[in-house]
Amino acid sequence: MTDSVPSLGERRTRKRVNHYGTGRVALLDAAVRVVARGGLRRLTYRAVAEEAGVTHGLVVHHFGSRDALIEEAVTHAIRASLRGSALDNGSGRAADFADGLPGMVESGPELQAFQYELLLEARRRPELLPHLRALYEEYFEATGRQLARILPAEPSRGLSRLVFAALEGLVLHQLVFGEREVTEEALAELRALLERSATED
Repeated sequence: MTDSVPSLGERRTRKRVNHYGTGRVALLDAAVRVVARGGLRRLTYRAVAEEAGVTHGLVVHHFGSRDALIEEAVTHAIRASLRGSALDNGSGRAADFADGLPGMVESGPELQAFQYELLLEARRRPELLPHLRALYEEYFEATGRQLARILPAEPSRGLSRLVFAALEGLVLHQLVFGEREVTEEALAELRALLERSATED
């Protein structure tokens, strides 16, 4: 017989190789997927460990408390979304505004679903609000910076919030209904509005 049972040493080595590179980011990605599928109530050390393919103790070691895990997962999700949306690193041209948005939804639906789950959960758990609000400020500020590059005058807080709300609504609708082409059409209309505003005296 050529198939032999691996020795304990071989099994340990194989396990290390399988999980080589698994660290905080991999665990945060696993936490995002757990919440996206089952809501915040499903977020436990064991669920994250199972999702990531690691031991329960490793999750405890990295985060120490469930609240710390939630806070870091929120930060991770929003920063990943900002990078993927090209919201904060655009060209300053209205034609390029939020050009990465539809692709971001398709490539990372768990990140988006996670954030919506957290927003809803914050209605039931007000202790989540301060951290969530602080991180959403990053979205609002990024939107404002992009608008400031496009428009002749500094955008008001209300305008920045309005534009962000439109983007967030498009993300939610694409997440739920699909229809990337509708997102693209709506973004084209938004860009046209920004272009007209940019050329007004």
